[in-house]
Amino acid sequence: MKRREFIAVLGVAAAAWPLAAGAQQPKVPVIGVLVSGNPDPKLFLKALRDGLRDIGYNEGQNFRLEVRTAEGNDNLLPEMAAELVRLKVDIIVTLQTPASLAAKQATSAIPIVMAGAGDPVETGLVASLARPGGNVTGLSSGVAEVAGKSVELIREVLPNARRLAVLANETDPFTKVYLTQIGRAARSVGMEMETVMTRPAEPLEPAFENMAAKRVDALIIQGSILRKEALDLAMKHRLPSLSSYRLGAAQGGLMSYAANFGELYRETGVYIDKILKGGKPANLPVAFPTKFELVINLRTAKALGLTIPESLLLRADEVIE
Repeated sequence: MKRREFIAVLGVAAAAWPLAAGAQQPKVPVIGVLVSGNPDPKLFLKALRDGLRDIGYNEGQNFRLEVRTAEGNDNLLPEMAAELVRLKVDIIVTLQTPASLAAKQATSAIPIVMAGAGDPVETGLVASLARPGGNVTGLSSGVAEVAGKSVELIREVLPNARRLAVLANETDPFTKVYLTQIGRAARSVGMEMETVMTRPAEPLEPAFENMAAKRVDALIIQGSILRKEALDLAMKHRLPSLSSYRLGAAQGGLMSYAANFGELYRETGVYIDKILKGGKPANLPVAFPTKFELVINLRTAKALGLTIPESLLLRADEVIE
């Protein structure tokens, strides 16, 4: 081959190398994230990223997130779920029951990993915890199973309380199960339960005026309706409040009793890893929280003129002073 011809062939080959190299690059998995946005999902997203990093996933290198948040308006979840399906994401991660159900209704093919949903069997997300049976698996929040504990804690702090209000999310399919558990626990200790329904985007002042008119002694706030406005209004109306989400006590509620959600969110990464490596959601058992934490806000207790029993303080995982 003449020197000029050899150089020409070499130039063509060199020009083709970048294309060949690009074609051989592995596909970066895209993980869709669907959240109601109430409470604020920042802590969830941080823990999810931390959990993935702990097992070798680095955002932008070997995975990418597509986050969709309804910012408290659950009516937006179905369209956001459909959008993630249209994007052909590899996995959809959901937080709380409304987002999980919206994702399940949008696809039966894309794997869905719950980062915490209330009673996924009762709400129809999975067939059973041991064998989910469809395209949904992940973690139960454990809220339904320990809902009655909230009533016991209120009774310890307020032994003379007779009327308990529950601020509940009208749009959350889990609400019925949640209220049933709390109602059963309230009746067992001789307390009446007042259910106050609202929606995540609605103003809460009317709900609290309703509670004040009914002279309730304490308040339980459902996790999917929890926001700072609710905690501030509870203080304004001098209502001791307890929530099934850790942020409740941290943001001014009297107490919270809930699973360690940071651990749950990080554990979500393990499910993502198993599915990306070929695992099928139908065969991956749903995990149940192994640790529940009691957080007490002493500043709030003092502002309400309450004395927290020493026995309860000793059992608390965290006391905010």
